[in-house]
Amino acid sequence: MTTSLRETILQLFRSTPTGFVSGAQISRTLGVSRTAVWKQIEKLRELGYCIEAVPSKGYRLMQSPDVLLAEELSAGASGQLIGCRIRTLETTDSTNLQAMALGDAGAPEGLVVIADRQTAGKGRLGRSWISPGGVNLYLSVLLRPPVLPAAAPQLTFLSALAVCRTIEDVSDLQPQVKWPNDILLGGRKVAGLLNEMSSETDRVNHVVLGIGINLNVMRAELPTQVRYPATSIAIETGRPVSRLEFTTLLLRRLDELYAAYLVEGGRPLLTAWEAYCELTGQMIEVDCQQRRIHGQMAGIDDDGALLVKTSAGVERILAGDVRPARR
Repeated sequence: MTTSLRETILQLFRSTPTGFVSGAQISRTLGVSRTAVWKQIEKLRELGYCIEAVPSKGYRLMQSPDVLLAEELSAGASGQLIGCRIRTLETTDSTNLQAMALGDAGAPEGLVVIADRQTAGKGRLGRSWISPGGVNLYLSVLLRPPVLPAAAPQLTFLSALAVCRTIEDVSDLQPQVKWPNDILLGGRKVAGLLNEMSSETDRVNHVVLGIGINLNVMRAELPTQVRYPATSIAIETGRPVSRLEFTTLLLRRLDELYAAYLVEGGRPLLTAWEAYCELTGQMIEVDCQQRRIHGQMAGIDDDGALLVKTSAGVERILAGDVRPARR
């Protein structure tokens, strides 16, 4: 309830950006007392909002902080589907867990769940995703695509494209992708993707696109005991990134790409993804847990499976860790 009151107050401020909103007007709109309005204004100030109060005039929003509130994000996302409904959480176990539960409960397609901090962030193959508060972006998008379960993995490549293009939107960096779900900057991991699905034999109930991006975490705060070296956009650019700006741009990119996917199918996504993959045509090794495969990366097929050309022919790989071949 408190969050919705704050978001309504922010919406009132934005509808009169150059003027004051009286306490009486806020009180009438929210259906609460003037004292309750003052308490909500104080909560916003604690979050970092600069709000001026002038007797006989009311309140005026002077400056917004870099916080991820649903109203802030919805105002900037302006998507047709993804981002029209946003749920923000200060702390949660995992945005994917929350989005999957909401999907099971019948939540609408396009719902976005964002957390400032995760206590049980999820990575691929049961790995954890370190999720400190106040610096990065952790979000999950609930979709209900009209496709067969075998086609759903294509949406991982949609997430990857959206992240790469958003990084390009906010910086001069040149992101690369590593099959199946990593985004790299200078060979270091900056983002990871985890898609999860609820399905039946012949239909997808819902898919959750999970995205974790290192935006402003500093090198000293990054974990060292990881399978792949990590970085952040702030480390690579030497300056902080607006989480609010990055998130709104990412939601727009996701919305655009999903709309195109529904019309054109998955092949354009896969082709665009391959343009970000510098390992295509290179010698690689793939750790499939039970065995290692060495060969030349020959691309990905229409289902998103990795194709590796070996001495025995072309192998189709559905899961594994890819690295450049050791020389």
